[in-house]
Parts: sequence; structure tokens; C-alpha cells
Amino acid sequence: MRTPRSTYRLQLTPEFTFDDARAQLPYLAKLGVDWVYLSPILQSTTGSQHGYDVVDATRVDEARGGREGFERFARAAHDAGLGVLVDIVPNHMGIAVPRENPWWWDVLAHGREAEHADFFDIDWDAADGRVLVPVVGDDDMPQAPGDPIAHLEVDRDAGVLRYWDLELPLAPGSADDGADAREVHRRQHYRLVHWRVGDWALNYRRFFTITTLAGLRVEDERVFDAAHAEILRWVREGLVDGLRIDHPDGLRDPAGYLRRLREATGGVYVSVEKILEPGEELPDDWACEGTTGYDALGEFERVMIAPDGLDDLGAFAASLSTRDTDDWPTLVHAMKREVTDEPLQAELARVARELAADGIEGDGVVDALAEIAASMPVYRTYLPHGEEIVRRAAVDAADWRPDLRGELERLVPVLTDPRRAAALRWQQTTGMVMAKAVEDRAFYRWSRLTSLNEVGGDPASGALAPDAFHEAQRRRHERRPLAQTALTTHDTKRSEDTRARIDVLAEIADEWADALDELLDIAPLPNRGFANLVWQAVIGAWPASRERLHAYVEKAAREAGDITTWTAIDAEYEAALHRAVDAAFDHPAARAIVARLNERVTPAGDSNSLVLKAMQLLAPGVPDVYQGTELWDRSLVDPDNRRRVDWFARAAALDAVTKGARPEIDETGAAKLMVVTAALRLRRRAPERFDEYTPLEVTGPAAEHAIAFDRGGVVLVGTRLPIGLAEGGGWFDTRVHLPEGEWVDQLSGREAHGAASVAALLAELPLSILARR
Repeated sequence: MRTPRSTYRLQLTPEFTFDDARAQLPYLAKLGVDWVYLSPILQSTTGSQHGYDVVDATRVDEARGGREGFERFARAAHDAGLGVLVDIVPNHMGIAVPRENPWWWDVLAHGREAEHADFFDIDWDAADGRVLVPVVGDDDMPQAPGDPIAHLEVDRDAGVLRYWDLELPLAPGSADDGADAREVHRRQHYRLVHWRVGDWALNYRRFFTITTLAGLRVEDERVFDAAHAEILRWVREGLVDGLRIDHPDGLRDPAGYLRRLREATGGVYVSVEKILEPGEELPDDWACEGTTGYDALGEFERVMIAPDGLDDLGAFAASLSTRDTDDWPTLVHAMKREVTDEPLQAELARVARELAADGIEGDGVVDALAEIAASMPVYRTYLPHGEEIVRRAAVDAADWRPDLRGELERLVPVLTDPRRAAALRWQQTTGMVMAKAVEDRAFYRWSRLTSLNEVGGDPASGALAPDAFHEAQRRRHERRPLAQTALTTHDTKRSEDTRARIDVLAEIADEWADALDELLDIAPLPNRGFANLVWQAVIGAWPASRERLHAYVEKAAREAGDITTWTAIDAEYEAALHRAVDAAFDHPAARAIVARLNERVTPAGDSNSLVLKAMQLLAPGVPDVYQGTELWDRSLVDPDNRRRVDWFARAAALDAVTKGARPEIDETGAAKLMVVTAALRLRRRAPERFDEYTPLEVTGPAAEHAIAFDRGGVVLVGTRLPIGLAEGGGWFDTRVHLPEGEWVDQLSGREAHGAASVAALLAELPLSILARR
């Protein structure tokens, strides 16, 4: 099996095609990248900017260049010595435009008798043998029983039922007699319903709450084969060297799926987008090399944070809020109950229907299911692994709701039995609850230090001491040395450089509190806790355009959902948020505060960014570089983190570094690119120097401000808590005890050995990458 030494993620779009990506391969090879890592490339919905809404699994996306474009790209990558890793989406398919998805069109046209009826996870009996399609708007609903849906028409020539611009197939013979639209609609294998019905009565599995992404049944061998035929051709033809599996937690049997995939591919490299909660391990029976790296991201971040300041920020955040959910566990529980009682009610109702088949019925069943889901500490279990987690969650659920104790006791034996369909369905559901409640709600309400509000992390956790960080790296090296690691992805809430700047606030907690009070006096917001999150985003992403920040605060506020939402917009509240953003640019005092904070944060934030990147690139695992982040990238949540990359600027900076330039740390970000290319080239040129992990001893008055480790011939020495270091007077006689031999700094050319002076090593940069001579 060919394995990567590093990866570089590219987001392919209709505007950035295979040929555009191919044009950047010489640059990526020169940068030191080992494998190129592509976003999904199967045919997706017209105009899709991400590719996760595949509509046809049998062909490569035409807008991105089609099969021919992909073949040209893959050949060029391999000719350049680069491997190819491709993201695939086995859990669901896009159905927003039914005609574009031939399998879904077949199901809508022929119902239960369709050739592809078993491809999708549909509960036919729950809607009298029909598929519910939740698309009807408020103004188009029938005003009285028997009234038709407004704007519904039959086009017999085209063979479709049309609602506005949505076209759906007519069942054979259903419109031959001249019946009106209401009657023709009644004869179909689907039923158009109000869009909110998706929340409480939808009868097909979806991706989280997105009704335009329908769940696939890849546990069925026939579905697996059809959904992977084109993908397996890529493997057989040598076009790809590895696969990244999107959202395995949505699958009925992730371990079984990965076993089948490994057999079908002959054992190519596989990385899974599995979100591990702190302390959780990837199941040993998963046939893959590891996760995509969110777990590593949290380790890198937390070791760079000042623990005392983090506590101060927590106290300050609590003082801003009047909610009764101000501790993290209570907030998470409340958010989980919100999503189980509202947008994910249909999913729990389906579990309840399967429980009824096991003789468990009653008015309290759905409520009890919701309470256990709200008490789950992880996304899901993989029975028989995790039985104790479900039992513990049921005990905790009874503490929250003693009135449900009897129902909970009835549920546990079924929910922990992998032979029961309800248990398997339940496992697919709890991950949805965690994702929607935590990632898409709680993360936007918890404002202590928002750089910790990241997928797979615990925002309420403390800073990570260097010893604990080293132990986590040792464990990764021993257990999953080929697992990917990440600092930024297409799904991170804030990019690595944005988070690195926000991390600094834990070193200046009092200054931050004073500044936020001033900003709130200038631009008052009714939710002061959310204001904390907003202004942290402003400082983290600064300098950011007004337009970017306006888009961010609107999305963040609606995701938080406590005052305004996507479906119930509070215009007055959102106007106040936009006034706050405008104040950062237009109000003299606010502008001065932002400038003052930026001046304070930037040097330390830049230091954090460089050290974080070097740690990730040199620590155990397979480091991924998200497109463009080799220069500064102060992005916020999507779509902000999917902006076009300025490849010319990056190529020019790389040319200068390659010719011997040693850029200063400035707004160009060239210093970061110098660190990235030095680390990537080392990994590619000398993989034998990354076969171990040993923490290095640092002694002296500023030892707590250093992080140092040896990979077996490559050493990193980096700065942590740079403001505290400066305020303490610097490194003085702090020394790092290098392994035997002579060492050369790959950034400065400086030589070192023995008990080396940290002050000398880090005289120009906050880190040193040393290679044994």
C-alpha cells in the first residue's frame, strides 16, 4: 500500500477545475507536498461549490472537467511524483434537482417497485407507500381541505409534475385521463408537503437536517457496488492512491463498509472523517489508517493557550450572560433537546417505529430516546463496542428526567443489542443530534475563547500542558501513525491563523474584557455573550472586509438560534449586529480599539501561527495543508474559508524562498510559507527521520514557554505563550537538550548541539526546525 507523507487539500469547483488544479501541480511539488487531496469529484448538483451532493455516482463531474479532465490531472500528478487522495461520499446523495439524480428520479416515478427503491433509506409504510417531499412554501399550502397546492401544474408533454421550477416525474399512466393537478398529485408515489414537515414526519433518512441530501443504503451489497463502480475503476486504473470517506457515522455499519471497501480496492490508503470526542479512540476493527485529523487539531491548539487567562476569560464570559445554561454540559444538553424536539424529531420518530416492532410503544418513547441522545458523550456507538456508553447515557438521562426512568429502562436492552434494527437505526441518529446541537448551535453560543469551538473539541476544556501534549503525540505515533492531522479544513469554524490570533486573548484576558466593554458601549448588542463571539471573530480575522464580517455575523447569529434563526429572522437584532460590524470601520473610537487590539495581538498571533504549523507538519501523523494556508489565511466559517486562492502570490513567495530569501514575519505571510516548505520537503526527502517521537528536555527560567520534540533526526523547538515570555524578560539561559550529534536549523542555517541556547536558536523566528547533519 502506498501511503502519503503529507497531503494538500484542493477544493474543486466549476470555477476551479481539474485543469486549473493540474496547472498548480508544479508549484505543489516544489512546495514539498507528497499527495494531492481532492474534494468530491463525482457528478454533483448543477452549480455545487463543494461536491458533497452527488447526483450520479457513475460519472465524474462534468463542470469540474469530467472523466477526461480527471485522467489528465491524475497522470500529471503521478508524473510529478504526487499521489492522489479523493474524497468520496457513501452516506447520501443530492436530490435537490430530482431530474439530475437518475436513481432518485426512478424512485419518485415508480415508488416501491422502482429498480432503485432499495437504494435509499425510505420508510415507505410511514407515509402510506409514498415518499414525502417537503418543499411547499407557506403561501402555497391549501387553504381548505380539498384545495390544491398553489403553483402546482401538470406538464404532460414533458411528463412531469411541476411546482414552481421543481420538476418531478409522473408515474406511468397517472396523467393520461386529463385529471387536474391536485388529482394527478394524489396518484404519485410521492407527496409534496410543507417544508417544515421534514422536521417531524420525513420518511427518508437525510444528512443531518438537509432534506435535499437523501441517505443511501450502502450496507446493501447491490447499492455498494453501484455507488462505488466508478470509484473502483479509478483504483484499478491507477488514477487514485487513496480514498477519504465522508461522514462514516451516517452509515448503518461503518466497520462492515470499511472492510468491504478494503477488499474491493485491494487495500489502498483510507482516511475517515470520524469526529472523535476528547479521550475517544477510533475503533480497532475499522479497516482504515485513521481520521482526517480534527482530534489532532485540538491537541495542537490547546497546548498554545495560557491556562490562567483561559479561566479569566471563562469568568468574564459568564458575567456577560443571563442564561441558565452557562456551563458547557448544560448548554449542550439544552441544545440537544432543542434539535431532538424540533428539526430532528422525524429521525427519532423513525427509531420509535422500529422499537414498536420489538413491542416497545408508548407516549414517552420518543421523549426517552431524545433524553438518551441528549446525554450521549460521543457522536455514536458501534455495537457491541460502546454498550456501556449507552447504559451510562441512560443513567444520566434519568438524572435529567426522573419521570422517564421506566421508559429508559425499557429502551436500554434494545438500544444495546446489535441484532435489533432499532439499535442500528439509533446509532445512525445520535451523531446527527450531536452535530446539529453542538457544531451548529452550541459552538455559536459559547464565547469563552472561540478558538476552542472546533469540531471534535470541548470548548470548556482547559489548556493542554506540554507533558499531556507529548503523550497524545506518542499515542498517535504508536496507534495511528498514518492518520491525517489538520489545522484547517473546509469545515473548520475558523482557520488556523484566525484561531492563533484568538488564542492570544488568553494571554491578555483583562485587556480583552476592558476592550469588549468599550465596544459594547459604542455598539450595544442585546446578547452580550454573543457580542464576545462576534468581536473575537473580528480580531481573529482582521484585517477582514466589511462584507465578509457582515456575512459572518448573520450566519453565526442564525446558527446560534437563540434570537434570530434561518426560518424566523429577527430583523431588529440582526440590524444591531450589522451596526456593530460597521462600527469597526466607521466609528472612530471603535476603529481605534480594533487597531489597538490588532497591534497587541498580531505579533503573538503570528508567532502562534508559525509554531502551530510547524508542530502539525512535524508531529506524528500525515499532515494536511488546506489550500492556500501556506500563507496567512484568516478565514471564518464557510463559505468564507472557500474563497479563491491567489496561486500567483504563493508561487512568487515560494520562488523567493527557494532562491535563499529569508522573509521577515510580516503581512505577506511569506515566513509561514518558508516554514511550510522546509517541513514538507524534510518529510518527503527523509521519511526515515520521522520514525519515532521523543519529547526533549528544556531547562531554565523560561522552560514553560518552549515546546520541543525529536522525530528521529528532525527536531522542532517552538515558542508557546509569547506574550508571557516577553513580559518575563525573554529566554535568558533557557536551554533545549538536543540528542547526540550536530544539528542544522533548516530555516536559518544556524548550527547547534548539546544543551543549545533557546535564545540563540529562536533569535529570528519563534521556532527552529533542526535536522541532524
